[in-house]
Amino acid sequence: MNHKSYVGRFAPTPSGFLHFGSLVAALASWLDARAVGGQWLLRMEDIDPPREAPGAQAAILHTLENYGLEWDGEVVYQSLRHEAYDEVIERLFRQGLAYACTCSRKQLEGYNGIYPGLCRNLGHARDEGAIRLRVPELTYRFEDRVQGLFEQHLGREVGDFVIRRRDRLYAYQLAVVLDDAWQGVTDIVRGADLLDNTPRQLYLQELLGLSQPRYLHVPLITQPDGHKLGKSYRSAPLPTEQATPLLLRALRALGQTTDTAMEQARPTEVLAHAARHWNPEAIPRRRSVPEADLH
Repeated sequence: MNHKSYVGRFAPTPSGFLHFGSLVAALASWLDARAVGGQWLLRMEDIDPPREAPGAQAAILHTLENYGLEWDGEVVYQSLRHEAYDEVIERLFRQGLAYACTCSRKQLEGYNGIYPGLCRNLGHARDEGAIRLRVPELTYRFEDRVQGLFEQHLGREVGDFVIRRRDRLYAYQLAVVLDDAWQGVTDIVRGADLLDNTPRQLYLQELLGLSQPRYLHVPLITQPDGHKLGKSYRSAPLPTEQATPLLLRALRALGQTTDTAMEQARPTEVLAHAARHWNPEAIPRRRSVPEADLH
Protein backbone atom coordinates (compact mmCIF):
# COMPACT_ATOMS: atom_id res chain seq x y z
CA MET A 1 0.00 0.00 0.00
CA ASN A 2 1.45 3.38 -0.96
CA HIS A 3 1.31 6.76 0.72
CA LYS A 4 -1.50 7.97 -1.50
CA SER A 5 -3.94 5.31 -0.32
CA TYR A 6 -3.07 4.59 3.33
CA VAL A 7 -5.14 6.41 5.96
CA GLY A 8 -4.72 5.31 9.57
CA ARG A 9 -6.13 6.70 12.80
CA PHE A 10 -5.93 6.69 16.56
CA ALA A 11 -9.23 7.07 18.40
CA PRO A 12 -8.82 7.41 22.18
CA THR A 13 -11.73 7.54 24.60
CA PRO A 14 -11.29 10.38 27.14
CA SER A 15 -12.43 8.27 30.11
CA GLY A 16 -8.93 8.66 31.52
CA PHE A 17 -5.36 9.61 30.68
CA LEU A 18 -3.27 7.69 28.17
CA HIS A 19 -1.55 4.75 29.88
CA PHE A 20 1.21 2.48 28.63
CA GLY A 21 -1.25 0.14 26.90
CA SER A 22 -2.70 3.12 25.01
CA LEU A 23 0.81 4.18 24.03
CA VAL A 24 1.51 0.76 22.53
CA ALA A 25 -1.67 0.94 20.40
CA ALA A 26 -1.04 4.57 19.35
CA LEU A 27 2.58 3.81 18.47
CA ALA A 28 1.66 0.77 16.36
CA SER A 29 -0.96 2.77 14.50
CA TRP A 30 1.41 5.72 13.95
CA LEU A 31 4.27 3.51 12.75
CA ASP A 32 2.09 1.48 10.40
CA ALA A 33 0.99 4.72 8.72
CA ARG A 34 4.32 6.55 8.71
CA ALA A 35 6.31 3.53 7.48
CA VAL A 36 4.51 3.82 4.13
CA GLY A 37 4.23 7.62 4.15
CA GLY A 38 0.52 7.45 4.93
CA GLN A 39 -1.79 9.76 6.86
CA TRP A 40 -2.42 9.35 10.58
CA LEU A 41 -5.62 10.94 11.87
CA LEU A 42 -6.74 11.60 15.42
CA ARG A 43 -10.35 11.19 16.56
CA MET A 44 -11.60 11.82 20.07
CA GLU A 45 -14.31 9.26 20.86
CA ASP A 46 -16.18 11.52 23.29
CA ILE A 47 -19.68 10.12 22.93
CA ASP A 48 -20.09 9.02 26.56
CA PRO A 49 -19.97 12.20 28.71
CA PRO A 50 -20.83 10.43 32.01
CA ARG A 51 -17.63 8.36 31.72
CA GLU A 52 -15.38 11.21 30.60
CA ALA A 53 -12.62 12.20 33.03
CA PRO A 54 -12.16 15.95 33.57
CA GLY A 55 -9.16 17.23 31.65
CA ALA A 56 -8.57 13.92 29.85
CA GLN A 57 -9.03 15.26 26.33
CA ALA A 58 -6.40 17.97 26.71
CA ALA A 59 -4.06 15.58 28.54
CA ILE A 60 -4.30 12.99 25.75
CA LEU A 61 -3.39 15.55 23.09
CA HIS A 62 -0.56 16.90 25.24
CA THR A 63 0.87 13.42 25.81
CA LEU A 64 0.79 12.51 22.11
CA GLU A 65 2.59 15.75 21.25
CA ASN A 66 5.23 15.22 23.96
CA TYR A 67 5.90 11.72 22.68
CA GLY A 68 6.35 12.94 19.10
CA LEU A 69 3.17 11.27 17.81
CA GLU A 70 2.00 14.08 15.54
CA TRP A 71 -1.23 13.68 13.62
CA ASP A 72 -2.46 15.02 10.28
CA GLY A 73 -5.28 17.54 9.98
CA GLU A 74 -7.71 18.64 12.67
CA VAL A 75 -8.83 16.45 15.56
CA VAL A 76 -12.31 15.03 14.93
CA TYR A 77 -14.69 14.98 17.91
CA GLN A 78 -17.48 12.41 17.84
CA SER A 79 -19.61 14.67 20.04
CA LEU A 80 -20.02 16.90 16.97
CA ARG A 81 -21.21 14.02 14.77
CA HIS A 82 -24.56 13.23 16.43
CA GLU A 83 -26.61 14.37 13.43
CA ALA A 84 -24.85 11.89 11.15
CA TYR A 85 -25.40 9.03 13.60
CA ASP A 86 -29.08 9.88 14.08
CA GLU A 87 -29.69 10.05 10.35
CA VAL A 88 -28.42 6.48 9.90
CA ILE A 89 -30.38 5.18 12.90
CA GLU A 90 -33.57 6.75 11.50
CA ARG A 91 -32.97 5.05 8.14
CA LEU A 92 -32.25 1.64 9.69
CA PHE A 93 -35.33 1.92 11.91
CA ARG A 94 -37.53 2.94 8.99
CA GLN A 95 -36.25 -0.02 6.93
CA GLY A 96 -37.03 -2.46 9.74
CA LEU A 97 -33.33 -3.27 10.22
CA ALA A 98 -33.34 -1.79 13.73
CA TYR A 99 -35.92 -1.69 16.50
CA ALA A 100 -36.55 -0.24 19.95
CA CYS A 101 -35.77 -2.40 22.99
CA THR A 102 -37.16 -1.75 26.48
CA CYS A 103 -35.41 -4.66 28.20
CA SER A 104 -33.85 -3.92 31.58
CA ARG A 105 -30.53 -5.30 32.72
CA LYS A 106 -32.36 -7.57 35.13
CA GLN A 107 -34.41 -9.06 32.29
CA LEU A 108 -31.21 -9.90 30.43
CA GLU A 109 -29.45 -11.60 33.33
CA GLY A 110 -28.49 -15.18 32.57
CA TYR A 111 -28.04 -14.74 28.83
CA ASN A 112 -24.23 -14.29 29.01
CA GLY A 113 -24.34 -11.00 27.14
CA ILE A 114 -26.08 -12.51 24.09
CA TYR A 115 -29.32 -10.67 23.42
CA PRO A 116 -32.19 -13.19 23.16
CA GLY A 117 -34.42 -11.02 20.95
CA LEU A 118 -37.17 -10.34 23.52
CA CYS A 119 -38.24 -7.06 21.88
CA ARG A 120 -37.42 -8.02 18.31
CA ASN A 121 -40.99 -8.25 17.06
CA LEU A 122 -42.89 -6.12 19.59
CA GLY A 123 -42.98 -2.96 17.47
CA HIS A 124 -42.01 -0.45 20.15
CA ALA A 125 -41.89 3.19 19.08
CA ARG A 126 -38.43 4.47 18.22
CA ASP A 127 -38.03 6.55 21.37
CA GLU A 128 -39.29 3.94 23.84
CA GLY A 129 -35.89 2.53 24.72
CA ALA A 130 -32.53 1.54 23.29
CA ILE A 131 -32.18 0.90 19.55
CA ARG A 132 -30.88 -2.51 18.51
CA LEU A 133 -29.71 -3.66 15.10
CA ARG A 134 -31.11 -6.95 13.81
CA VAL A 135 -28.27 -9.36 13.07
CA PRO A 136 -28.37 -12.20 10.55
CA GLU A 137 -27.80 -15.84 11.45
CA LEU A 138 -24.46 -15.71 9.68
CA THR A 139 -20.78 -16.07 10.46
CA TYR A 140 -18.59 -13.06 9.72
CA ARG A 141 -14.87 -13.63 9.31
CA PHE A 142 -11.80 -11.61 8.44
CA GLU A 143 -8.03 -12.05 8.27
CA ASP A 144 -6.34 -9.93 10.90
CA ARG A 145 -2.79 -8.91 9.96
CA VAL A 146 -1.45 -10.13 13.32
CA GLN A 147 -4.06 -12.38 14.94
CA GLY A 148 -4.87 -14.32 11.77
CA LEU A 149 -8.32 -15.60 10.83
CA PHE A 150 -11.09 -14.55 13.20
CA GLU A 151 -14.74 -15.47 12.86
CA GLN A 152 -17.91 -15.01 14.84
CA HIS A 153 -21.52 -16.09 14.36
CA LEU A 154 -23.49 -12.94 15.06
CA GLY A 155 -26.77 -14.63 15.93
CA ARG A 156 -25.37 -17.25 18.31
CA GLU A 157 -22.45 -15.28 19.81
CA VAL A 158 -23.73 -11.68 19.94
CA GLY A 159 -27.42 -11.27 19.19
CA ASP A 160 -29.04 -8.02 18.12
CA PHE A 161 -26.73 -5.31 19.45
CA VAL A 162 -27.32 -1.76 20.65
CA ILE A 163 -26.55 1.15 18.30
CA ARG A 164 -28.18 3.80 20.49
CA ARG A 165 -28.49 3.44 24.22
CA ARG A 166 -31.59 3.96 26.33
CA ASP A 167 -30.12 7.27 27.57
CA ARG A 168 -29.96 8.47 23.93
CA LEU A 169 -26.17 8.20 23.77
CA TYR A 170 -24.83 6.63 20.58
CA ALA A 171 -23.09 3.28 20.79
CA TYR A 172 -19.46 2.71 19.90
CA GLN A 173 -20.21 0.14 17.18
CA LEU A 174 -22.23 2.58 15.07
CA ALA A 175 -20.07 5.66 15.64
CA VAL A 176 -16.77 3.95 14.85
CA VAL A 177 -18.02 2.47 11.58
CA LEU A 178 -19.55 5.72 10.35
CA ASP A 179 -16.57 7.84 11.31
CA ASP A 180 -13.96 5.51 9.86
CA ALA A 181 -15.83 5.56 6.55
CA TRP A 182 -16.39 9.33 6.68
CA GLN A 183 -12.67 9.93 7.30
CA GLY A 184 -11.62 7.51 4.56
CA VAL A 185 -9.74 5.21 6.94
CA THR A 186 -8.15 2.28 5.09
CA ASP A 187 -6.26 0.66 7.98
CA ILE A 188 -7.33 0.17 11.58
CA VAL A 189 -4.60 -0.66 14.09
CA ARG A 190 -5.88 -1.09 17.65
CA GLY A 191 -5.80 -3.29 20.74
CA ALA A 192 -6.83 -6.95 20.69
CA ASP A 193 -9.62 -6.22 23.19
CA LEU A 194 -11.57 -4.92 20.19
CA LEU A 195 -11.08 -8.04 18.06
CA ASP A 196 -14.46 -9.45 19.15
CA ASN A 197 -16.16 -6.21 18.08
CA THR A 198 -14.95 -6.41 14.49
CA PRO A 199 -17.56 -8.85 13.07
CA ARG A 200 -20.34 -6.50 14.23
CA GLN A 201 -18.56 -3.68 12.45
CA LEU A 202 -18.15 -5.78 9.31
CA TYR A 203 -21.90 -6.37 9.29
CA LEU A 204 -22.63 -2.66 9.68
CA GLN A 205 -20.22 -1.85 6.87
CA GLU A 206 -21.95 -4.37 4.63
CA LEU A 207 -25.40 -3.12 5.57
CA LEU A 208 -24.51 0.51 4.87
CA GLY A 209 -22.52 -0.16 1.69
CA LEU A 210 -19.22 0.97 3.20
CA SER A 211 -15.76 -0.33 2.30
CA GLN A 212 -13.99 -2.68 4.70
CA PRO A 213 -10.64 -1.49 6.11
CA ARG A 214 -7.71 -3.77 6.84
CA TYR A 215 -7.37 -4.68 10.51
CA LEU A 216 -4.37 -5.19 12.76
CA HIS A 217 -5.00 -5.94 16.44
CA VAL A 218 -1.96 -5.61 18.70
CA PRO A 219 -1.60 -7.57 21.95
CA LEU A 220 -2.97 -5.99 25.11
CA ILE A 221 -0.59 -5.10 27.89
CA THR A 222 -1.79 -6.89 31.03
CA GLN A 223 -1.32 -6.42 34.76
CA PRO A 224 0.08 -9.21 37.00
CA ASP A 225 -3.52 -10.23 37.80
CA GLY A 226 -4.20 -10.79 34.11
CA HIS A 227 -6.44 -7.75 33.64
CA LYS A 228 -5.61 -5.36 30.85
CA LEU A 229 -3.69 -2.23 31.69
CA GLY A 230 -6.46 0.32 31.34
CA LYS A 231 -7.98 3.56 32.41
CA SER A 232 -9.96 1.81 35.13
CA TYR A 233 -6.71 1.75 37.09
CA ARG A 234 -6.84 5.58 37.07
CA SER A 235 -3.20 5.73 36.07
CA ALA A 236 -1.43 9.07 36.00
CA PRO A 237 -0.54 10.70 32.67
CA LEU A 238 2.53 9.23 31.00
CA PRO A 239 5.56 11.22 32.21
CA THR A 240 7.13 13.52 29.62
CA GLU A 241 10.63 12.96 30.98
CA GLN A 242 10.23 9.20 30.37
CA ALA A 243 9.14 9.52 26.72
CA THR A 244 12.20 7.88 25.17
CA PRO A 245 12.46 4.84 27.52
CA LEU A 246 8.70 4.28 27.36
CA LEU A 247 8.69 4.46 23.55
CA LEU A 248 11.50 1.90 23.47
CA ARG A 249 9.59 -0.30 25.88
CA ALA A 250 6.47 0.00 23.70
CA LEU A 251 8.53 -1.01 20.67
CA ARG A 252 9.67 -4.14 22.52
CA ALA A 253 6.04 -4.93 23.33
CA LEU A 254 5.42 -4.81 19.57
CA GLY A 255 8.28 -7.21 18.90
CA GLN A 256 10.40 -4.55 17.23
CA THR A 257 14.19 -4.50 17.45
CA THR A 258 15.48 -1.58 19.52
CA ASP A 259 18.92 -0.04 19.29
CA THR A 260 20.75 0.74 22.54
CA ALA A 261 22.08 3.88 20.82
CA MET A 262 18.49 5.17 20.91
CA GLU A 263 18.39 5.25 24.72
CA GLN A 264 19.77 8.81 24.73
CA ALA A 265 17.83 9.94 21.67
CA ARG A 266 14.94 12.37 21.52
CA PRO A 267 11.44 10.89 21.06
CA THR A 268 11.26 12.14 17.46
CA GLU A 269 14.54 10.37 16.68
CA VAL A 270 13.28 7.14 18.22
CA LEU A 271 10.13 7.36 16.13
CA ALA A 272 11.98 8.13 12.89
CA HIS A 273 14.27 5.14 13.45
CA ALA A 274 11.32 2.89 14.34
CA ALA A 275 9.35 3.93 11.25
CA ARG A 276 12.30 3.06 8.99
CA HIS A 277 12.54 -0.39 10.58
CA TRP A 278 8.83 -1.08 11.22
CA ASN A 279 8.02 -4.77 10.83
CA PRO A 280 4.39 -5.76 11.51
CA GLU A 281 5.36 -9.41 10.99
CA ALA A 282 7.36 -9.24 14.23
CA ILE A 283 4.36 -8.28 16.40
CA PRO A 284 3.58 -11.17 18.77
CA ARG A 285 0.64 -13.22 17.49
CA ARG A 286 -0.97 -13.14 20.91
CA ARG A 287 -3.97 -11.45 22.45
CA SER A 288 -1.96 -10.17 25.42
CA VAL A 289 1.56 -9.55 26.73
CA PRO A 290 2.21 -9.27 30.50
CA GLU A 291 3.63 -5.89 31.42
CA ALA A 292 6.21 -7.63 33.64
CA ASP A 293 7.78 -9.24 30.54
CA LEU A 294 8.74 -5.85 29.15
CA HIS A 295 11.08 -4.64 31.87
